[in-house]
Amino acid sequence: MSEDAKTLLVTSRFRVEEIAIVGTQGDTHRRAVVRHPGAVAIIPILSDGRVCLIRNRRPTIGRTLVEIPAGTRDPGESPEQTALRELHEETGYRAGRMRALCSFYTSPGVLDEEMHLFVADELTPDQTHLDACEQIENLPVAWEEAIAMIGSGEVRDAKTIAALLLFDRQRRASDAAGSR
Repeated sequence: MSEDAKTLLVTSRFRVEEIAIVGTQGDTHRRAVVRHPGAVAIIPILSDGRVCLIRNRRPTIGRTLVEIPAGTRDPGESPEQTALRELHEETGYRAGRMRALCSFYTSPGVLDEEMHLFVADELTPDQTHLDACEQIENLPVAWEEAIAMIGSGEVRDAKTIAALLLFDRQRRASDAAGSR
């Protein structure tokens, strides 16, 4: 926290600070920002090529969304450790291999959360370990169906849209390079 930041709220997952921002005319403005420890999102690829999406009840919007598994980093946890933990907790799968794709800021206008995106494969089924308030169920779908669900509006979660489209682009480029 910088010297000019004032803590407004502290929760178990994030804090809200009011910070000073110097404008283009040299004037000072105050803005509330959310400080977040970071998160991960995982694209789980099953042995038959399907992707394991999840149906996740989101109380903040009062809806169930189709998403990829994701979660907040715990203190001292690397992004890969978080990805392995969250994949197992939410889907019940353990990953034999976890590959980093990229990282991005989810909403930098108000939030400093950096999300790390992974692809998990060589999956072994196990039991889920959902948090007490989580309502999640697996939704394995064919890859092309997952991509079509974006166009149809069935997938409305931004991290899922970005992740699936990015990985789809990489898959297609790899397939094209392999066919030459």
